[in-house]
Amino acid sequence: MNKIMLIGNLGKDPDMSYTPNGVAVTKFSLAVNRTSKSQSGERQEETDWFNIVAWRQLAETCNTYLKKGQKIYVEGRLQQRKFTDKNGVERTGLDVIISDMEMLTPKNQQPQGSGSSSNFLSDDLGDPDEHPF
Repeated sequence: MNKIMLIGNLGKDPDMSYTPNGVAVTKFSLAVNRTSKSQSGERQEETDWFNIVAWRQLAETCNTYLKKGQKIYVEGRLQQRKFTDKNGVERTGLDVIISDMEMLTPKNQQPQGSGSSSNFLSDDLGDPDEHPF
């Protein structure tokens, strides 16, 4: 089973584009905080960053309603991709392909220009062969 659930804050505004077939895809980063203890027993907070990808209607909804700093819940699956960096080195990256998203920031605390009448949104991932990476 390949399933991941995350709660975190958007690191930047979503970036939407379209595939050559006209399918909407939106990407953004999500900062997820976790607490651990140092060797001396002190509590310390660390942040993990995730690349989030939404497709189709969910992509359009994320692009319309989400803004940097908002707290959201996402659910989806991990997908590995290979790419070549600017130095010509082949690397592997992980993306979270989301199928569900819930906005957790209260409406009165959301960044200006955001908000939705529905907090819970989902999308069918459809044919994986349409995914460009």
